[in-house]
Amino acid sequence: MYMLTLKPQDIAVILKIIATKERWTIAALARDIYLSHAEVHAALIRIEQAKLFDGAGRRVRINSLEEFMFHGLHYIFLGVKGELTRGMPTSIAAPPLVSKYFEEPDIPPVWPHPMGLKRGYALEPLYKRAPEAAAADCELYELLALTDALREGGARVRKVAIDELKGRFSVYERYM
Repeated sequence: MYMLTLKPQDIAVILKIIATKERWTIAALARDIYLSHAEVHAALIRIEQAKLFDGAGRRVRINSLEEFMFHGLHYIFLGVKGELTRGMPTSIAAPPLVSKYFEEPDIPPVWPHPMGLKRGYALEPLYKRAPEAAAADCELYELLALTDALREGGARVRKVAIDELKGRFSVYERYM
């Protein structure tokens, strides 16, 4: 029996592909999400094996991705609340959820980061370099924050995040 193990950075690679509205290269993905070329290449192989990505067509399989993210992600890549720290807002404390759908929480979820401007409870990022990648790309930041809302949010937060992600995924499908 063959067992496939997705890694958290695999989801980041998919999200970066969705955020990139033009042809991409492994080198560009690696640079933009702060992973090595080998890590990105291995992620592409894993997401293709998981049927989340069509390697021949170089496109994300949105229906499969939605099924995985909306129903399985929070079981595999848990969003566990940590201690109070300084960091970068995520989930309901980050765009597009903050102010558009929710008030900023008194104690927001943050990715721990020494250059962070907010104090809140730590939420481990999907992968180690997510804060740096998000700081350089606002669309990727929003996708990662929405993913965190799926990982750690309650039913209402998850519903809003799913609706937002569906809209963004449909835009990707129109481009491809």
